[in-house]
Amino acid sequence: MSAVANLNLPDATGHFGPFGGRYVPETLMHPLQELEEEYFRAQHDPEFQKELSYYLTEFVGRPTPLYFAERLTKELGGAKIYLKREDLNHTGAHKINNAMGQILLAKRMGKTRIIAETGAGQHGVATATVSAMFGMKCIIYMGAVDCERQMLNVYRMKMLGAEVVPVHAGQKTLKEAVNEAMRDWVTNIRSTHYILGTAYGAHPYPVMVRNFQRVIGDEARAQILEKEGRLPDLLCACVGGGSNAIGLFYPFLEDASVKLVGVEAGGLGIRPEQHAARFQGGSLGVLQGTRSYILQDEFGQIQSTHSVSAGLDYAAVGPEHAWLRDARRAEYSYATDDKALEAFMKLARLEGIIPALESAHAVAECLVRAPKMPQDALIIVNISGRGDKDVSQVADKIGLQMPQ
Repeated sequence: MSAVANLNLPDATGHFGPFGGRYVPETLMHPLQELEEEYFRAQHDPEFQKELSYYLTEFVGRPTPLYFAERLTKELGGAKIYLKREDLNHTGAHKINNAMGQILLAKRMGKTRIIAETGAGQHGVATATVSAMFGMKCIIYMGAVDCERQMLNVYRMKMLGAEVVPVHAGQKTLKEAVNEAMRDWVTNIRSTHYILGTAYGAHPYPVMVRNFQRVIGDEARAQILEKEGRLPDLLCACVGGGSNAIGLFYPFLEDASVKLVGVEAGGLGIRPEQHAARFQGGSLGVLQGTRSYILQDEFGQIQSTHSVSAGLDYAAVGPEHAWLRDARRAEYSYATDDKALEAFMKLARLEGIIPALESAHAVAECLVRAPKMPQDALIIVNISGRGDKDVSQVADKIGLQMPQ
C-alpha cells in the first residue's frame, strides 16, 4: 500500500491517472463545462458554503453519530467496531448530502427542472426531497426491476411530488436508468440539472460528488479522535458507484496507517453475469461518461450484473476508486448475497440497527476482518443507509412469515 495518496486529483481535465475524464456527446460538453465552472465558484464562495452547512445541519440532521457497536464487538472478539450512522440522515442515507449540494448549485444556475437516476431508490428519494424543498419539477428514472424490489421508495418519491419513470430497456436496473436520464438531459439542457447520485460519470461529477460526501469522513475523523485519541486502523464501506466510500475515505487518504477497504457486490459468486464486483474480472473501458473498470465481454459489450442490493447492481465503478486500487492505497473485496443477508440480520439482532442491504456488504467484510485483528484495533464501518426499503425483500429471502 502506498504511504500517501495525491489529494490534488483529479487534474484539470478530470482525470485520476488514466481514469475519469469526460466522454460524452458534444451536446453535453457545454453544460458540463458550465457545471464545472459554477461548482468551483461555489466551492470558494463563503455564502454557498454557509447555506449548504445550514441545510445539512438544520434539515439533514448532521453531524451523524459515530456509534460504538459494543455487542457486535464482543460477539466477534477482535477489533473495536464503530459505525458511522449515515442511516440517521433525513431520508435514511448518505445520498441527501450530495443531493442538497447539487440542488443549491442548480438554484445558482437558474435551473427549474431536476432529473436523476436511482437504483435502490435512496438517491431518488433524496432528490425528490430537495426538489420539493425548493419547488422544482423532478423526474426520477428507475429500472423497472428496481421499481419492483424497492417499491417503498417509489411511493416515497411520488408522495414528494416526483414523477417516477420505470425504465424497461436492457436489464431494467441502474445502468439503463442512467442512460435514460442522460437522454433526457440532452433534450432539456437549458432548464434542467441532472443530479447524478454517485461519484461516477463525466467530469466534474466524480470530484463534485466526492466533495459533497466528504463530510462523512471529516466528521468520522474528528469523532474517532475525540473518542479514542487516535485514528482508526481500518475504514470499511460498500462500493457501487462509490460515493459513500469515497466520502469516508477521502479525508484519510494521506494517513498511511489507515487501511481503506471497499466492498463490492459478489452476488451469487464471481462468475460472469452473476455479480457486480468490477475489480473481480472487470477491465478498463468507457461507460456513461467516464473511463474506469467495467464488467464487459471481450468485444466491449457491457455484461449483465446481479446483486441482492439494487444500489450495488452496476457494471462500472467510480474512477477515483479505480485509481486508489491501482495505486494500492485502497483494497477492494466483495461480499456475496448470502453473506450480506447474514450481516444484515446479525447487525439487526445484536445492535438493533437494520442496515440497507448495500451497507450490509460492508458489515459482512467487518465480520470477516474484525476477529482477526487485536482488541485494541479500531474499525469504522460506514452504515450508508437504513434498511426499511429492504425489509420485505429480506423477509422473503430468509423465510420470515407474517403472523396469522
